[in-house]
Amino acid sequence: MGIDARLVVYAPSQEVAYRACEAAFKRIAELDQAMSDYRPTSELMQFCAKPRGTRLKLSADLFKVLDRSQKISVQTGGRFDCTVGPLVQLWRKARKSKTLPTAQEVQAAKRLVSYRKLHLDPRSQTAWLDRDGMKLDLGGIAKGYASDEALKTLRANGIKSALIEMGGDLVLGDAPPASAGWEVNVPNAGATMLLQNCAISSSGDTEQFVEIAGKRYSHVVDIKTGLGLSDRTQASIIAKDGFTTDPISTALTLLDKKGRDRLLRAYPGTQVFVKTARD
Repeated sequence: MGIDARLVVYAPSQEVAYRACEAAFKRIAELDQAMSDYRPTSELMQFCAKPRGTRLKLSADLFKVLDRSQKISVQTGGRFDCTVGPLVQLWRKARKSKTLPTAQEVQAAKRLVSYRKLHLDPRSQTAWLDRDGMKLDLGGIAKGYASDEALKTLRANGIKSALIEMGGDLVLGDAPPASAGWEVNVPNAGATMLLQNCAISSSGDTEQFVEIAGKRYSHVVDIKTGLGLSDRTQASIIAKDGFTTDPISTALTLLDKKGRDRLLRAYPGTQVFVKTARD
């Protein structure tokens, strides 16, 4: 998934801590091998390499993440879209060279992007793509799922008080001993909160951005323009798990206020903090 993972745990012994963390990192590595778009040998990239229309049975993990991604695509009118891979790859080159892609390059990539071109069959746990050359990118959802799975693994190995950090995502277990919660500085909220048994994700251009021709662009790609977002929208969300917060925080940076409000109605009980010049 192209990011570092950090675990903070409170354990009854060093032996328990080592065993549990080893198991959790093994689970993260397993999911990375399934969902990374940086690894040509990953399950995700092997799926994308199949000729169009080829049905492939997927692992339970990958199918679950793709299914959730598709549901969020529908909820956001396609603004959140895991088939954005061709545009992401084009934008990675632009960020590295600090040169905008040509209109022709953007249009060619756009023709390969649409969640409607990805099909899932839950009965057979298979999936297929409509066009050759499509590339899926799970950077906006996989790390939240992996963090949740890491916490489940730690709990199964005797650790209840834990913090998992992957990129801009935190998944929290029980509070540390003699504490009311994990002390977290929540971006965009301007406050430090004590949190436990929840997740928090933040998206925006606070850390990952590039300036090209005097204009600042985010690493998050807008499928409408084919370029990184440039309106400086930043979003943080607190919810029950990382599988919710990771994709929803990304989606919030892509939507206007009306779209954000509509999306959040599907996720009651979440806390959201957004800063934007768009509205």
